[in-house]
Amino acid sequence: MADKKSGIDQAVIRDLANILNETDLTEIEVEQGDLRIRVSRSGPQMMAMPQMPTYQMPAAAAPAAAAPAAPAEPARNLANAVTAPMVGTVYLSPAPGARPFIEVGATVKEGQTLLIIEAMKTMNQIPAPRSGKVVEIIIEDARPVEYGEPLVVIE
Repeated sequence: MADKKSGIDQAVIRDLANILNETDLTEIEVEQGDLRIRVSRSGPQMMAMPQMPTYQMPAAAAPAAAAPAAPAEPARNLANAVTAPMVGTVYLSPAPGARPFIEVGATVKEGQTLLIIEAMKTMNQIPAPRSGKVVEIIIEDARPVEYGEPLVVIE
């Protein structure tokens, strides 16, 4: 007699597993009389990672595929970065075409407006948390930002 330890036809289970693989389903269940078989597989493991800004080269400046790999950029020191206190759109000047609030190399005073974040049609001035020199403006004008995203580095 064939080996049927649990009375379940293993070929049926294999067929169901093949259907999962072919259709990219994660679970399938079949019921026939008193017999109910459910086959499932876990999808790819997803881990929540903090959102980090991504920087992409413009398409025109992208290196050719055959070019050797360029040396990696030195790591940014974001310890003194001013981060976005909200989600919205960043504006570096008070109006289109106007002079920006700050420039790299400028000295700012605590409380001075660095930029504006528009959120829900409200313009929110983002003040400098401390006095210092602007060493880098990380964000681009009229670009969406996420909460906690680095905007400007003040040392």
